[in-house]
Amino acid sequence: MKIIRNSSMAINIHPTAEVQTPDIGEGTTIWQYCVILKGARIGKDCNINYNVFIENDVVVGDNVTVKSGVQLWDGIRIGNDVFIGPNATFTNDHVPRSKVYPEVFDMIQIDQGASIGANATIIGPRTIGKYSLIAAGAVVIRDVEPFSVVVGNPARNNGYVTKDKILLDPYLRDKRSGAQYMFENGEIIVKP
Repeated sequence: MKIIRNSSMAINIHPTAEVQTPDIGEGTTIWQYCVILKGARIGKDCNINYNVFIENDVVVGDNVTVKSGVQLWDGIRIGNDVFIGPNATFTNDHVPRSKVYPEVFDMIQIDQGASIGANATIIGPRTIGKYSLIAAGAVVIRDVEPFSVVVGNPARNNGYVTKDKILLDPYLRDKRSGAQYMFENGEIIVKP
């Protein structure tokens, strides 16, 4: 691992990674065999794991983890504190053809704190709401509401999750303790 100092900021980049962008935040680590194109913007304290590809028109927020085998295509916007599991797949063109490129790519917005499980597929254009959880292997063809847990193919709501990782059923009850939760001001809280 080599440490690159850019304006006195430390960035850890493995020697096998090809990083063309200078727009990488302090404390970010980029592992083996990653390719990051020159227009990409990567926030601070991110962990970009082995064998990740990031295109030009991609914005990654702060404290984001991108696990191995993920490709982030043009038109993806990732908020802070997002987790993207290994081999998650994103699409940015509804009707792909070889060597025929769209004028405008399908945008995918992943909001703060969302988690995407291993091998999930997100078909753009799509918005993934804050603190939502997409189960491993889910195929997302609709927007995902904040705090929702979605599973299956096509992905469907299977309950909710709090910021603190407490899984709730579709009626906002804690699956372990039975405590009742509620939505208030766009957040999930324990019901008084």
